[in-house]
Amino acid sequence: MFSLFRENTKIAFSSIKTQLLRTILTVLIIGVGIWGLVGILAAVTVLENTITGNFSSMGTNTFSISRYDFSEQIRQNSNEVKVNPTITYPQAKAFQEKYNFPLSTVSLSFTAASGIEVKYGAEKTDPEINILGVDHYFMPNSGLETTKGRNFTSFDIENNNYVCIVGSDFEKGILKDVNPIGRTLSIRGAKFKVIGVLKEQGSTFGNRQDLRVLLPIQVARSLFTAPNINYDIKVKTENQDMIDGAVDEAIITMRRVRKLNPVEGDNFGVERSDELLQRLITQIGILGTAAWLIGIITVFGSSIALMNIMLVSVTERTREIGVRKSLGATKNTIAMQFFTETLIISFFGGILGLLLGLLTGFGVSLLINASFPMPWTATMAAFGTVFVVTIVSGAYPAIKAAALDPVESLRYE
Repeated sequence: MFSLFRENTKIAFSSIKTQLLRTILTVLIIGVGIWGLVGILAAVTVLENTITGNFSSMGTNTFSISRYDFSEQIRQNSNEVKVNPTITYPQAKAFQEKYNFPLSTVSLSFTAASGIEVKYGAEKTDPEINILGVDHYFMPNSGLETTKGRNFTSFDIENNNYVCIVGSDFEKGILKDVNPIGRTLSIRGAKFKVIGVLKEQGSTFGNRQDLRVLLPIQVARSLFTAPNINYDIKVKTENQDMIDGAVDEAIITMRRVRKLNPVEGDNFGVERSDELLQRLITQIGILGTAAWLIGIITVFGSSIALMNIMLVSVTERTREIGVRKSLGATKNTIAMQFFTETLIISFFGGILGLLLGLLTGFGVSLLINASFPMPWTATMAAFGTVFVVTIVSGAYPAIKAAALDPVESLRYE
């Protein structure tokens, strides 16, 4: 059996060489289709892995209050955009003071500046650092950890200490080869003592999380002033079973802070980490569905192209089939010869598409600075497509070749 397969493989390669251009075009058709399938699935895998990793650290017992309800914006189809007022510092502070749900903590934060230059001695960063003003609850409520040093304490926040926590990229830059803890950084002319280094976070949609500096919120407010600054509120409850009640209490409290009457709608958004994660994954899943649709089209188009070249091959080699049958070749032998040729062409197209697809997924991971998990689903989809194309395209030409009459075949010109 093995010797027969080896002989059929040699004949298949010999036949492929005689019709090289048609074979290359067919391989490209199959390869491009599988490239689309594997490339999209690989990119989806990278995005899902990145989003899941970022949200899993926050847990499912947190939620945030922001200026807009982004879930409504995602579902909104009209061009009308409701402009909500910003969440001011007095409002955020009032919410923190009035919200008294059991076993819950409230953190306040805001983006003080973007594209800032930070100095350490004679060294300085590129102007790409994001500055956040936070309180001592921000890190635990955001699922952040330090690999060195510590978090802010209530003493740091209440006394406006000039201390800071830096992202992990600082250890690869201006704080390279030194112990960052205790070093003094210069930001906008102010001196800050480094008390902690954040655990590496990677990037989310190109936003580099490791190029940021956390400052005590009041210190950041004094250094960075701008009109219409919007403050973010994050709430964490220790009991997962109480999250629904915590969210309801937060909505009531925020409506009171915003001074909304009972008939007015909410002019702010509440995002639960678990619901937002599922919503984003659902949106990304649409891309996966598109990939499978491309896969179906690939199977259909590639099967037609491959079946066409195999039928032409059967016609061109009719005399060869007659000679082989007259020498004792059985129908099964002839059928396997042409089926093997179909398999080889499909295999080359599948390998080409798989490599291009994996390179596409890897390129996406480099683009968003994320890890590249092996997309096994995409790989199996590629091999499944090759199998389907081989069966669909190879069966009929192989059966047709095996059914040819040897006498009529020898007469064929």
